[in-house]
Amino acid sequence: MPSKLIQPEGWAPARGYANGMLTSGKTLHIGGQIGWTRDQVFESRDFIGQMEQTLANIAEIVREAGGEVTDIVRLTWFITDKREYLARQKEVGQAYRRIFGRHFPAMSVVVVAGLIEDDALIEIEATAQID
Repeated sequence: MPSKLIQPEGWAPARGYANGMLTSGKTLHIGGQIGWTRDQVFESRDFIGQMEQTLANIAEIVREAGGEVTDIVRLTWFITDKREYLARQKEVGQAYRRIFGRHFPAMSVVVVAGLIEDDALIEIEATAQID
């Protein structure tokens, strides 16, 4: 099986990238997701709100590929404000658990000067192994 494009039903088309690609080995590579809705609209200008939406987007892509959040093996977070991230750790944990429960894959957090979408405060890439 060649790679298969994963695009959740009803989502606006990604521009210049794929939301997800499922390989023949059942590895799902999820392109950087940000805190906008399926219609590419930011409903929140707040870090926690965007983080929760970003994680929800990842979860939806994994489910579209036939998996669950427990199939996620890696997350790479790109954030624009280290101080806010550190100051809001309790809220970060609560929002994370609302979407992913107590599943904690390998993770990295990278502080960046900015993201392509000016209103984005966070972007997360993910990898999942779908059985």
